[in-house]
Amino acid sequence: MPPVVGLAVGHGTGAELAEVFTRVLGVLTRDHPGGVTLIRSPRRYHSYHSLRGEGAGEQVAALTREDTDHYEQFCRSLAARGAGAVFRTAVNAQSLYLVRQRLKAVKVDAFTADDGEALLVRDEAQGFYTGTNRHTPGTVTRTMEFSRETTAEVVSYALERARRRWPDGRTGPVVMAYKFHLLDGVLGAWAEELSARLGVEIQLFQPDTVNRNLITHGLADRTVLIAGNEWADIMHVVLLDRFGGERQENRCTENVYLHPDVRGLTEYQTVHGSADDLAGRDLVNPVATVRAAAAVAEHHAGCPGAVREVERALARVLDRGVATADLGGNYGTAAVVDALLAELGEPVVPGAREPGTVAAALLGEGA
Repeated sequence: MPPVVGLAVGHGTGAELAEVFTRVLGVLTRDHPGGVTLIRSPRRYHSYHSLRGEGAGEQVAALTREDTDHYEQFCRSLAARGAGAVFRTAVNAQSLYLVRQRLKAVKVDAFTADDGEALLVRDEAQGFYTGTNRHTPGTVTRTMEFSRETTAEVVSYALERARRRWPDGRTGPVVMAYKFHLLDGVLGAWAEELSARLGVEIQLFQPDTVNRNLITHGLADRTVLIAGNEWADIMHVVLLDRFGGERQENRCTENVYLHPDVRGLTEYQTVHGSADDLAGRDLVNPVATVRAAAAVAEHHAGCPGAVREVERALARVLDRGVATADLGGNYGTAAVVDALLAELGEPVVPGAREPGTVAAALLGEGA
């Protein structure tokens, strides 16, 4: 039975990047028996900018709820079909974080610097980024929560990922970066409980303390950094630049759902946003999407070595100066992808954009 992969597309450059993902995934899985079944959500999800034309307050809140409910059900339907992965282009963050709260998501990213490695596990399931809004004239009131159960699940998963990444059992410090001073001491108490129960020393720090330590000492080798969104969202791009040697325009990451109904479903996304101003202009940088396709092919579609193969091909393409404007080149999105596919040994036929090895399907609106 072919592997099942989901595809969710938002406004802005979503349609262009969905095409890039489909093309590259098709080429990478061309030798897989039966190919890959790609299930595309029928809904085009809003970006922040596409919502700007819909008013404000309750009007936007209603559309946000529709997007949230639909995407949650789409993820649940994928999990029920045995899908291991979904690629999602950028959509409105408010909808995303409601889904992440409901399905208990964490974002996982690893950094490799000259002096070692680190693993970032970002708690997307609770805190200020999640929650709901109540609108009254001239006021918006946001209600959110932290829970002992969710905190335990996030920390346990972070330690599980660390063991998978470093199977020799040697890890560095386990650091939690949260604004815990605002929570009446309960997050500190939970961290102490988890330290005792899991047999791991967990260091809970305020974000500014973590920043000072990063500036002064860098990251200790094999640091496990568990972070609330209030800090990690801002610092992700800084960590990429300082410790990962990367720009957000080129990077993809994975969001892992911990809710038992969808556990095992991993959502891949680009780190960059929807770039609505570039939509339809063949200008968006495809590198992060290409890397997402490689990760899905290798980890969920039975194509070992796909990530390394794509990285080598990307390096050759970029070394020749074939890049979009944000990387200093003067090539369009499609031209960069064509050059990459040629490096991967795929003959590029002008006008041909859909590889035959991906069987595309559209999930019904009632999903």
